[in-house]
Amino acid sequence: MAKFTAPRPQQMLLRKPRNPHVAPSLNRSAGRHGPSTGARRQQAQQTLQRELRHLHELSP
Repeated sequence: MAKFTAPRPQQMLLRKPRNPHVAPSLNRSAGRHGPSTGARRQQAQQTLQRELRHLHELSP
């Protein structure tokens, strides 16, 4: 015996509109603000070496 199935309504599958803020944000690189710890350490080391070289040149 065949079952009766009601006709299903035909809906247009409308997608939600894309968020206009997402695409530009994916192109930007996200990360910490300011130099990293390694960059600060390297800068301090370079400054120290520069000062030591300057002091060595001034010593008799």
